[in-house]
Amino acid sequence: MTPHLHQWPAQGRVHHGIPLAEALPREIRDASRIALVTTRSLAGSTLVAAARTAIGDRLAASFAAMRAHSPVEDVLALAALLREQEADRVVAIGGGSVIDGAKVACLATWRGIADAGTLVAAAASRGAQPDNWDGAPPAPRIVAVPTTLSAAEFAPHAGYTDLAAGRKHRALDPWMVPRAVILDPAATLETPAPLFLSSGIRALDHAAERWCSTAPLPFSDAVSRQAMLMLAENLPRVQRHPADLAARAACQQAAWLSVMGGWSGVPVGASHGIGYILGAARGVPHGITSCLMLHAVMRWNAPVNEHRQRAIAHIFGGEEAGPAIEAFVRGLGLPTRLSEQGIAEAEIPGLAARWTGDAPIATNPRPVRDASDLEAILRLAA
Repeated sequence: MTPHLHQWPAQGRVHHGIPLAEALPREIRDASRIALVTTRSLAGSTLVAAARTAIGDRLAASFAAMRAHSPVEDVLALAALLREQEADRVVAIGGGSVIDGAKVACLATWRGIADAGTLVAAAASRGAQPDNWDGAPPAPRIVAVPTTLSAAEFAPHAGYTDLAAGRKHRALDPWMVPRAVILDPAATLETPAPLFLSSGIRALDHAAERWCSTAPLPFSDAVSRQAMLMLAENLPRVQRHPADLAARAACQQAAWLSVMGGWSGVPVGASHGIGYILGAARGVPHGITSCLMLHAVMRWNAPVNEHRQRAIAHIFGGEEAGPAIEAFVRGLGLPTRLSEQGIAEAEIPGLAARWTGDAPIATNPRPVRDASDLEAILRLAA
């Protein structure tokens, strides 16, 4: 992180609380060859049908094969399609894997990357920050329509996975952030409840780890605290009343706020970092990794930032942040333990050994010295 520097991403607009059918035409009117990217589960949805109608005869290509954690193979297949069809805009509809996969595919298109080795070698350090976004933007760029609360659509970086090696990498470029985002609460209605709610815990993870940073800043504190307040109120509302569009819209706004502290340079910590390991090594979904690890990391970090954690505890109705977060997650019907994902305690040393010493585990408030410390954190979630 660069001290004393607040960087805004190269994002022009966020449409919020209005239907995709109303917002999307504004964002594609200057495009002539549009690629539509989604997942197999959404390909036949009313949401994607509305996007196809809005795009009309400018639809140059469709791609519905992006899998969880944005595998290298899927990213390269999409990049090849973008080049072949000379796409000048990408409309990405889905969760974090679809949006991240589309971002990395655009990067591969800009840089002429066509093979797995080069794409893996293009990975940036997790502690790196994007350069300035001066000059003419590359093409194609993305319009993102998120269906979960991962908030990938607001970041100039993206995760992608080398399945063969079981490792997750991070691409970084200031232009990778979608040029526009459409937060249509109705776009989340077809998302399975466990996926929507667990992605909300991912958003909580973004906010809580930055709130608990040992180097907080006023901007980050403001957006992170507001995000936590809105998630604490509205995730249970969505659970109780799935058709409540106002609650879903509030969750979308909270997810947006949850990542903005990063633009101030305030880092996240071990919950995020262990989540990358669990996702790459065991295929645990992004949101579920936060359900499993955020409460455990809070417990482990309490000796160094208990005073910061107290505010989180009170937001979630407890006296200690770790137990309060775990109870909140459990109340949403989501898992909080590794064993619930089929990860045995005997696997913990091997998982901990996968850490290479990089951020964001390296930026955890309580320093993580080695794999034995990671084992200790993982055992708190066993």
